[in-house]
Amino acid sequence: MNHGEIVSFLWGVADLIRDTFKRGKYQDVILPLTVLRRLDCVLADKKEKVLKRKSELKTKGLGDLDSQLRRTSGYAFYNTSLYDFDRLMADSTNVAANLRNYIAGFSPNMREVLEKFDFDNTISKLDEAGLLFQVLERFRRVELHPDRVDNPTMGTIFEELLRKFNEAMNENPGEHFTPRDVVHLMVDLMLAGEERRLRRKGVVCTIYDPCCGSGGMLMTTKEHVAAISPGTELHLFGQEVNPETWAVSKSDLFMKDPTGRDAENIAYGSTLSNDKHSGKTFDYLIANPPYGKDWKRDQEAVEAEHERGDAGRFGPGLPRISDGQLLFMLHMMAHVKEPKEGGSRLAIIMNGSPLFTGDAGSGESEIRRFILQKDLLETLIALPEQLFYNTGIATYVWVMTNRKAPERRGKVQLIDATSFWVPMRKSLGDKRREIPFDGRQQILGLVTGLQDGEFSRVYPTTRFGFRKITVERPLRLNFLANAERLERLEHERGFRALAESKKKGAAGMKEQALGREFQQSIRDCLSRMPAKPVKLVKDRGTFEQLLEVAFEKAEVTLTAQVRKAILSALSERDETAGICRDKAGNPEPDPELRDTESVPLPDGADPVDADGVPASVTAFFDREVKPHVPDAWIDLGKRDLQDGKVGLVGCEINFNRYFYKYTPPRPLDVIEAEIRELEKEILKGLAEVTGSAG
Repeated sequence: MNHGEIVSFLWGVADLIRDTFKRGKYQDVILPLTVLRRLDCVLADKKEKVLKRKSELKTKGLGDLDSQLRRTSGYAFYNTSLYDFDRLMADSTNVAANLRNYIAGFSPNMREVLEKFDFDNTISKLDEAGLLFQVLERFRRVELHPDRVDNPTMGTIFEELLRKFNEAMNENPGEHFTPRDVVHLMVDLMLAGEERRLRRKGVVCTIYDPCCGSGGMLMTTKEHVAAISPGTELHLFGQEVNPETWAVSKSDLFMKDPTGRDAENIAYGSTLSNDKHSGKTFDYLIANPPYGKDWKRDQEAVEAEHERGDAGRFGPGLPRISDGQLLFMLHMMAHVKEPKEGGSRLAIIMNGSPLFTGDAGSGESEIRRFILQKDLLETLIALPEQLFYNTGIATYVWVMTNRKAPERRGKVQLIDATSFWVPMRKSLGDKRREIPFDGRQQILGLVTGLQDGEFSRVYPTTRFGFRKITVERPLRLNFLANAERLERLEHERGFRALAESKKKGAAGMKEQALGREFQQSIRDCLSRMPAKPVKLVKDRGTFEQLLEVAFEKAEVTLTAQVRKAILSALSERDETAGICRDKAGNPEPDPELRDTESVPLPDGADPVDADGVPASVTAFFDREVKPHVPDAWIDLGKRDLQDGKVGLVGCEINFNRYFYKYTPPRPLDVIEAEIRELEKEILKGLAEVTGSAG
């Protein structure tokens, strides 16, 4: 059977268990038994030798048999139970107990893997339903020996099963693995230009995936490196938070690597809150972090590490709690080798959110700023939509390195590969397209060419930065004590508070009564003011003098809070009025007229004036703002925390802006002609209907 037939055969177990297990729980049965059957087939050739060797060593009184039995099995694991799948089927009465005995017979390292499936409860449930023997018999009939099913094919089988399980649960299979065509492209991009480095004599390289799922990216990288340089020794490292996929990845690597070295390097746990590879650095890093998944469960640990600044992984900034993609990117950057040690390259695929989400000063913008200022981003590739099994959204591959080639320093290359796809003969979930080999080669050609063209743009890193300034305009108010505006006073908080009291009982009632009397005295005083003092007062200072005179005559003293309430109620915005000024004589800003402007960062030097305003900002303001609003000014208090200059620095990569192609509208006479034709068709249709009705 080919891998597709094997997947269909294994998935067919669902027909046996559908009345006992919900659709979302099929993986509790199928996945661990697939792993067990693969292990059973892998160890079959050496089963008797292992049992014999164990007996010999026991006879000699040796206690630590692990290393000896590993050597006998030819793998980093073994099984010392008398049972295998064939012998389990020979005793249908005690199949549950015998299966537990079989699982307990695995070496400690493999038992640790199998325990992550929590399979003991599943055994009990199948046994109680009278299904355990039938299910085991079905798995016994599928041949998964390495001679029949090689390691790459077995990896594909596991990935196909994971996809089906997550479709059944309506979950995100992108959290577990990435389509192989995308993985191949990511690995190609990560290794582009690395041929000479990999072919050095005796070179040993490390590759790390912080959310490795079933291990597909790691294994594909290993295959690509072997194709470039068969003599290169590549060590795999990873971490995975999902217990089932961690178990699949680890067991698969145990079977692929007789030394067990790579499998031992696959850690279990949350990468963001519990970095199991802390302190290690790697030559290559690759990942597909979950899209749009919150990091609430890791929040406390992540925020604590952020507070450590450069000493932690997340010093540059924290994205919004609803999406942790950029945290994985920062985590990967914390594990790169220093340039003096050879540096590192990494590839990470994310959706569009990390490109532009977050305004200047936000966590997302600060992370992008860190990456661009450190000159870490080499290439950004926009991929076609409908590539993933669970979603059709746009995705982007970020290729990053801290050892750029001289010709790439200070530059970022954008590649629009959204059209480099072919339709699949049969859709798999939302995956209707794939990137063919020719498409991958075309993308790699654009990368190595480093030229501007239809699908490629090369920009300086400063092109994606901007300085956001706050533009203020003066507050201008007119004042009038007419009936309409006096009615507003009744709703002002400062005025209403006069008739309120926190005291209780008689004391509170007395205080409220005095407050109401004070309110009435204010009403009387304002009502005696001319309804149209000097028609309409367009200067706040003048109106305040009129108020002062009126209340002095009435012997009423106003508190600052009440005065503020009166001015607020009796005023309206008026562009023809005078400017309201503070006690120092400075114009007061109008919050409703406040605006912001994004000033592109210059490529070269950007000197500042005595107030800390960069020259680029001054030039932009004089050119784009002053001619339209001469009374505007820049808020000098809004300064960037890093450089102290006026205006917050932000970074974003609006990919579509750089590849936008203007399409002129069709001529009006063509549109009019089409409308006339449509009118004729409609009238003809109506005539036919009217005639037939008659």
